[in-house]
Amino acid sequence: MNLFTWLEHSTGLPWVIWSALFASALLLLSGVLVRGRLAATQGGIVPDPGFTLRNVLELLVEMLSGLAEQNMGPHWRKYFPIIGTLFFFILISNLLGLIPGFAGATSSADTTWAWAVISCVMHQYVGIKEHGFGYVNHFLGPKFGKWHIPLLAPLYAPIELVSHLTRMFTLAVRLLANMFADHTVVGVWLLLVPAVVPAIFMGLGVMVAFLQAYVFAMLSMIYIGLALEEAH
Repeated sequence: MNLFTWLEHSTGLPWVIWSALFASALLLLSGVLVRGRLAATQGGIVPDPGFTLRNVLELLVEMLSGLAEQNMGPHWRKYFPIIGTLFFFILISNLLGLIPGFAGATSSADTTWAWAVISCVMHQYVGIKEHGFGYVNHFLGPKFGKWHIPLLAPLYAPIELVSHLTRMFTLAVRLLANMFADHTVVGVWLLLVPAVVPAIFMGLGVMVAFLQAYVFAMLSMIYIGLALEEAH
């Protein structure tokens, strides 16, 4: 029994809520610690010596900001905070699943679907915010005639709707399937062979944890970038 399952039995609150709260607390604590270091004398200029949390986070943020600028264009700063939050929450949750006695919230469909819905609602919101309600025109297909009547709307609208729903489905299922499989494999090897072999799979698990957070964030940036393009 892991810590979050024990808390579920003790409080009646689902383990995935406890796991998500723990991941959120770690994310907030990391932000506070890094902010404290940056506020110190020359903290924003001189990097910490050696391998530190601040250096790792700065490296990840720099990587994400570069990707955000490439995929979301000149407006990337406005929407980067949601991408950063999404990436680091998923990464922390993924890594928690590799620690014996803990469980990552991303092993639950509730979490992966929640983030997929947030991502998809976000890029629809961005499209409407930047282009007004004319943004929905891209669901209606090409327009014809003097009054720009979308004659093919009955055909295009269902296709576009299914396409956008598929984005949400693939985001949720890809993350859930990969992390559930990864955490299950590590757990099985820990039971069968307590040392050496599980360490190899845990090393691969760290790579998978980072890769899945990266893919989720990258796809979300691409979708927001598409929404930012001029409405058609």
